[in-house]
This record gives sequence, structure tokens and C-alpha cells, in this order.
Amino acid sequence: MVSDEELEEVGGGQELQNLMDTDLFFVDDAQGAPSDEQPSLDFAKDMGEQSEVSDAEDKEEKSEQENASEQSENDEELVEPEPVASTSTSRKAPAWIDSDDTNISVSLADNARLRKLRDTPSDNVVGGREYERRLRRQFERINPTPDWAQKARSKLHPTRQKRRRLSVSSDEEEKMQEDEALGDLLGDTGGILGPRPKKLAPGTLSIERLRDANLAAPSEGAIKAVQFHPSAQIPVLLTASEDRRLRFFNVDGHTNPHLQTVHIPDLPITTALFHPTGTNVLLTGPRPYFYTYDLQSGSASRSPRGLWGTTFSGDQMKEGSMEICAFNPTGEVLAVAGRKGYVHLVDWRSGTGQVVGSVKMNSVVKGVWWARGGAGAELMSLGEDAEVYVWDVGTRRCTKRWKDEGGFGATTITGDRAGQYLGIGSRHGIVSVYGSDAAPTSDSKRPKPLKTIGNLTTSISSVKFNHDSQLLAIASNTKKDQMRIIHLPSLTAYSNWPTFGTPLGHVTSIDFSTGSEYVAIGNSRGRALLYHLRDFAQQ
Repeated sequence: MVSDEELEEVGGGQELQNLMDTDLFFVDDAQGAPSDEQPSLDFAKDMGEQSEVSDAEDKEEKSEQENASEQSENDEELVEPEPVASTSTSRKAPAWIDSDDTNISVSLADNARLRKLRDTPSDNVVGGREYERRLRRQFERINPTPDWAQKARSKLHPTRQKRRRLSVSSDEEEKMQEDEALGDLLGDTGGILGPRPKKLAPGTLSIERLRDANLAAPSEGAIKAVQFHPSAQIPVLLTASEDRRLRFFNVDGHTNPHLQTVHIPDLPITTALFHPTGTNVLLTGPRPYFYTYDLQSGSASRSPRGLWGTTFSGDQMKEGSMEICAFNPTGEVLAVAGRKGYVHLVDWRSGTGQVVGSVKMNSVVKGVWWARGGAGAELMSLGEDAEVYVWDVGTRRCTKRWKDEGGFGATTITGDRAGQYLGIGSRHGIVSVYGSDAAPTSDSKRPKPLKTIGNLTTSISSVKFNHDSQLLAIASNTKKDQMRIIHLPSLTAYSNWPTFGTPLGHVTSIDFSTGSEYVAIGNSRGRALLYHLRDFAQQ
């Protein structure tokens, strides 16, 4: 017991001495925040009212729980819930039930994302319980229950599986699924047989620098050619350099391991091309003969004699050249630029490398390209005077001839895979981009360029389109860091890359991978720079 003197010392004995008991306590009815007003003096009356209200609320809550339990059992028969890790054979009561669910109403027609929950086109407003049931049904339709879970449920609740009913008949559900699939198909602009292609936006290019592709085996001389394997299943990149070596790398974006090196002592390699079938590689240079490297056997072989059926010795070896060449899309014919305006057609299908025909231009040949058009592909050749010749290979006749508006001093010609664009580079840094009117099947006698790109000021040495004709890479090896990437739909250059700080060096060769996920850039320092285009990354 605490004495009055001790209470007086702590100040707690006299303060509450004159208060009534009803003034010392109040009941919190949870209907709002405690009031600052003085509590009622009729304590017994208030307690009685609170008791009646509490009993009524308990009865109402109990009734709602019973109704919710019945509704839950009904929903349980319509839609099987996810299995619960429990050894009890009876279903546990819900831990919490929101009584407001029975009072809400949801419009299925006004919200586009909820229209798939309608049973009929006239369905609009449903209650909270029905809305929950339809959401569960839609979820199970998209994510069906695994077989192992169904077997476990059947063993755990054999009678419940027998009593389970579907919310709609099988015919109606199948029809709803067909209508939903048709709606998704008609509402999508992508292809039916494959994923929708990525559409690039102009202005900013999402690009990331990776480790050099040839870091595992650097070249001792300038890179002359880089090219990816034509098959998307073979992530192989080749590099040909001034040290007369051909190297292969497995491009994985991380370590890029070195696969093999091939040394060709008697051929200064300037051009290395994968055959369209991907079985071998053609190696050419300032010599009248060529080498082929077979990827299956791993052996390199030289052509048995000169391209024109003669043998050369001494200084005559330098008179012939096969630096400018291109395969047709099937790989059956090889077009080689010769001297005095000749373009020779080599029968590659027979394997002997014999010249089966030739066509002649009026100026020095600067580039050849097989343009897709009509039933196959037609040969296009570019002269030093910027004139373009279109040849019918079967009859050896020129079917069209027109001059590039970019002027004179043309250096290279190339096009895209689909035959939609054609690019012509010149010594003045101008790249003329042509559209469909430059195709061999077009009736236009003098095509007009879509745009003349003047972002570079030195001689164009490389022009390369990506696989889906959205990007165009142009470069010059005369000055350092002379490279741009063009967004073809808008014909504008990307402003964020490359920058003045991008260490490209003197760019000698460019190539995109089969799906444009990577772009390889060879330079005069013997490095094969590798960049990752994030917009084309495989999902």
C-alpha cells in the first residue's frame, strides 16, 4: 500500500480526489477520433446504448460472414482456387472479407481492358462478386492449371473435382476464345507468321560499345574487310587484314573468342566475302587469281589458273586485280570488275572459276551490285564518271543507263537486301540515296535521289545497309572518325553517335550482323570495333 504522504510527494494523491468515477473513464466506439468535448455524465445510459449497438453489429457481421461463406462455396464450385499447402481436408475460412465488395459495380463496356470479361456483347455492369469471378476465369484461361496441380487436387479433394462446374458451356467458351483471338489479331499491325519488327525512331540511336571483336587475336596491319556470317544461327565474324591473314571470331558480345587464323602468304587480301550459302569464303586482292577457304574442311585452295585462263609471272602479276567483286543472291555467278571497263561473269556453280561472259562499260569500273528485281537479280555496275549500267546477264545487254546526280568521281555502289534503296558514294563525301525508281524494273529513265547526304566531306569508302533497311552506315577512310549512321525512313543522321570522342580511327570496313544486333567497324589500326544496337537485341 502507498501512503497518502507518498502520493503527495509524487503529486498524484490530490489531483483526482474530487472527480466522479464517470468522469475518469470513457468508451471508444471507433466511430471517429476522440472528441475534445466533455464525456456524458449518464454513464449507465451510454454503456447500455453501446452494448446494444455492439450486439447489433456482431449479428450483422456474423450474417455477412455466413453470406460470404455461402458465396465463397458457390464460387469455389465455379472456379477452382489455387492449391494451398495444408493437410486439412476442409476449406479454411477466409482470413478477411471486405463487405464493400457486394456494394460496388463495375462497367465492362466502358473500359476497353475489361471488355474481354463480357459473356455477351450486351453485358455492361456487374457486381463485385461477379467481377471477381470473371477475373478468376480470365486468369485461368490465360494461365491454365498445370497437370501436376490438377492431379494433386484430384487426390486431395476427389469429390470436389466431381462437383466442379464450368461457368459457361464448352461450346460457348470455345467461341469466346476464337472471338478474342480474332480481335487480338485484327487489332495488331504486326506480321502473322512472326514478331512485329522493331521500328526505329530518328534523332537518338541506342548503341553500346563492347569489347573489340578481334581482341583475342589482334591484327598486325590495317583491317581490310569485316563481315558477319550470312546465317543467323552462326554468330561468326571474319576479319581480313594487311598481314595477309584471315581470322574468325565467335561474336557473343562478351569475350568474342578467337576460332581460327588462315595465312595466305602470296595474296594481299583486300576483299573477303562469305558465299551466300555460308559454306566458304572468297579471298581476293590485287592479283589475277583468288583463294577459297572451305569452312567445313578448314582448307584454303588457290584457283588453278588465272581468272582469264592465263598464267602470270613477275610484274604481270600486278596487272590483274579481283578487288571489286560480288556474288549474285544465289551464289551461282560471281561478277568481277576487270580492266578497261570490263565486268566479267564467273561461273561459280561449276567450281572451276571460269569466265562465261563479260560486259563492257565506257569508264573504269568502281563498283558492282546485284539488284533484286523481277524474277531474280540483275547486275548493276558503277563507272568512275558516276554512270550506272543495268545489265541483263542472260543476253549480256545494257537495259538501262543513267547518271548519278551526285556529280563525278563515284567510288562505290550498294543496295539493301529488299531492293528498296540504292546508295552511291563519291569522292566528295556525297552519298546519293535512291528509292524504288532506281530499281531495274522501274520505267524511270533517270531516277531522282530521295536525298543527297552530305554529312561527310572526304571520299566515301564504305556504304552499308542493315538487314531491314532502317539504317545506313557511311564512312570515309581518308580522315579519322569519319562515319555516320543514317535513319533511312527519315533520311536523317543520328546526332548522338558517333561523337567527337568516339575512337573510330580511320574506318576501312563496316558490316551489320544478320539481325543488326551488332555492328562491326574495322580501322587502319588493326582493330575490329564492336557495338551493340539495343533496339535489335533478341528478346
